[in-house]
Amino acid sequence: MRPSRIRVLVVDDSAYNRRTITRMLSSDPDMEVVDTAYDGQHAIKKVLEHDPDVITLDLEMPNMDGFTFLRWLMAQRPKPVIVISAYEADANVLRALEMGAFDFIAKPGGPISPRLPTIQEQLIAKVRIAAQGKLRPAAGSPPPKMPVRPVDRKPTPFRETPTTPSDVVVIGASTGGPQAIRHLLQRLPNDLPAALLVAQHMPPVFTAMFAQRLNQVVGLRVREAEDDEVVRPGLVYVAPGGHHMEIRMTRDELRIRLRRPDSREKYVPSVDRLFRSAAEACGAAVLGLVLTGMGDDGLQGAAAVKAAGGRIIVEHEETAAVYGMPRAVIEAGLADESLPLDRIPEAVQAWLQRRRK
Repeated sequence: MRPSRIRVLVVDDSAYNRRTITRMLSSDPDMEVVDTAYDGQHAIKKVLEHDPDVITLDLEMPNMDGFTFLRWLMAQRPKPVIVISAYEADANVLRALEMGAFDFIAKPGGPISPRLPTIQEQLIAKVRIAAQGKLRPAAGSPPPKMPVRPVDRKPTPFRETPTTPSDVVVIGASTGGPQAIRHLLQRLPNDLPAALLVAQHMPPVFTAMFAQRLNQVVGLRVREAEDDEVVRPGLVYVAPGGHHMEIRMTRDELRIRLRRPDSREKYVPSVDRLFRSAAEACGAAVLGLVLTGMGDDGLQGAAAVKAAGGRIIVEHEETAAVYGMPRAVIEAGLADESLPLDRIPEAVQAWLQRRRK
């Protein structure tokens, strides 16, 4: 018996965009566009009428915008939402992800774009993943659950220090990663003695805004990484979109090295390349965290960290929005621990305490 098709609701104020997105999704035999909506109010009516599996959402619409609709949806009828937004609206995309959107696609061109068909393959793939993934609650205040040590939420004044971190935490994520990374960093103390480096699959333009947003809402200092800058403890470095981020030891200093990707490379920024470089530069002083994401990026990097004496923690299936990347590491026998997201900050601090001893 053939499995039921993925039922999609398309929400966009442009009639051209609605027709184009519908045509793209309908080209896949496993998908069915059950209806379209031209604003948030219309979308609420269509959700109640059709109960779709996945929703594609434009954010800037008249009457009721995408944010208001998304807030209603996540409170009343939670569904996976793929935001389709123009590049210049990157701050809006990050806000939508914090409100519970599953993923996003950068729309080529302006609000009405004849280049929309260029995203067809990406759109179909993300809708398919969304239909199978897990919804993560919208970002909010950290729960009262206490970590290993109390976490001071106020950022401490930043002081440049020549100290090279004795320990490095490398983090890899893809789909669902922005929410997971925020959740993780909000639950770590702002005086963490380790440096943290993040490879999140994200296109150019968005990573700078992502780092800025994190810097506003977590206690740790967060920045988008720059080539050849010194890695310092207590800071979080986000790999720039369109680049690979690696670290290397130079004159007793850890430095960041940014590299342009090869056209054949599938994942950018690469989790594998970050993890491998950390293993080569820091040996056993590396903790690798593999969070939610599709595919197997991080598998080879985890193997390198383990071979160098480091430790690997993966996000457990029960909290990972998409379990692909953690599953690949688990099935290869490379994970030291598999933990729900809420327990990973505690495990990071416990590892650092053991390292101190």
